[in-house]
Amino acid sequence: MRATEKGRATDGTESSEGLIRVLVVALAIAASAACSGPLEVANIQIGRSLNQDGSVASITTLFKPSETIYVAVQTGVGKGVIGVRWKFGNKVVAEPTKSVDYNTGPKSTEFHLQNSGGFPPGDYSVDVLIDGVQVGTRNFKVE
Repeated sequence: MRATEKGRATDGTESSEGLIRVLVVALAIAASAACSGPLEVANIQIGRSLNQDGSVASITTLFKPSETIYVAVQTGVGKGVIGVRWKFGNKVVAEPTKSVDYNTGPKSTEFHLQNSGGFPPGDYSVDVLIDGVQVGTRNFKVE
């Protein structure tokens, strides 16, 4: 049996206890990296209100000028930047983004659009982007 000092045997070699610690840390780092892959969109919802989990409670594509418009981007486990591009016709009116890192899924990431003076009637759309790449679009109308 060898005598050891702080994970190192007195003959200069690593003790098995020190080696085990290194392996456990390496495995924990590898496991956490594997859990944070790229985000994948499962669903895009648009509507008037939200549930507590961030999903849309009242799904619709027809809005009044005074209403707030919500979009929920539903994803699984992953890490990335979710963004939306709100458009009135072909004109971009807002482009918010949110960085997310979800270790459990599915999750809903909420964005909303409101106009204190009311939205002009017409055709609108919202593009959804993951890490800058468009992954979906929802069209809606204000009357």
